[in-house]
Amino acid sequence: MSDQSPKQPIKGRGAASQLAGRFDTRTVESESDGWDIPDQEEFAATRLETEISEESARSIITYNQSPDVGFSRSINPYRGCEHGCVYCFARPTHSYLGLSPGLDFESRLIAKTNAPALLRKELAKSGYQAEPIALGINTDAYQPVEKTLLLSRQLLEVLAEARHPTIIVTKSALVLRDLDLLNEMARQRLARVYLSVTTLDNRLSARLEPRAAAPHARLKTIERLAQSGVEVGVLLAPVIPTLNDAEIERILKQVREAGAGNVGYVLLRLPNELKALWREWLELHYPDRARHAISLIQQMHHGKDYNPSFGIRMRGSGPFADLIEQRFQRAYRELGFQPFDDMECSLFTPPRLPSAQGDLFDPPA
Repeated sequence: MSDQSPKQPIKGRGAASQLAGRFDTRTVESESDGWDIPDQEEFAATRLETEISEESARSIITYNQSPDVGFSRSINPYRGCEHGCVYCFARPTHSYLGLSPGLDFESRLIAKTNAPALLRKELAKSGYQAEPIALGINTDAYQPVEKTLLLSRQLLEVLAEARHPTIIVTKSALVLRDLDLLNEMARQRLARVYLSVTTLDNRLSARLEPRAAAPHARLKTIERLAQSGVEVGVLLAPVIPTLNDAEIERILKQVREAGAGNVGYVLLRLPNELKALWREWLELHYPDRARHAISLIQQMHHGKDYNPSFGIRMRGSGPFADLIEQRFQRAYRELGFQPFDDMECSLFTPPRLPSAQGDLFDPPA
């Protein structure tokens, strides 16, 4: 049961309502009684606290055969993401849990607390063949709750022990905490980090992705990683017509100067419930350009808000999509970006499983 009524922006949150999931059977709609006074702070939308529950997952490696992504397997230690990016394509997955893709997605998180042990078990299976594995795709592995739960750190320790090639995708400076592991892995061509950079405009970033690292912090993170010898790339994701598409060349220039070796981009994707969430957000924050923004998106997806077809869902089609592609490719060439070499897969060694005898022969503490 979800409240679908339009809300005021909530401090520190991307969504503004508990949009009903597509599997919900009942909804609740709020109606003003005339006593609300929006200009007074006491009547503004209240702060929403984050709740974390635990899950014992049955498996941890997810496999895919998508031609649109550069990896065949991934690990997601968390369901939901506190960064609160309103454009996140993973929001609709919360509907499978009976939760809202809106505020629930960024405030009711699930931690897969057995993820490190599961990963060790799955990597140790007979016949497992190593290929680059992406850490943090549906949701950011370095979102704020990782500071205390350390699940991503523990997963990276298992991957480092097994000498397994690993790709990290994040928009958090917290990834620098694990430089000790990443440095050693990078020396063996086993680690690569991509920073997601959406905009260089602090105000826009605070509205789009309220709990993610600020743009200048992401540039500093790129710089630190590159200086440490870790291969670092950037994803300009998503490109949003009327909001950040004018920044393409400037973003590529800034991340190149910070030390990024390669860069890619993804067009805004609006699957399932995300269509309604996006419209609500536009009306709240940029009502003057909402209709134009939606019109341009539809022009790039054959008249629809979203086309899930491979080859189109990430890039779009049509004149405006072609223009974005041409601008991106020109800046890419002029700034000297280069595709990364293949990662090292031949060093993989299955990790040791816990012994049934435990610490029988370990020296006393």
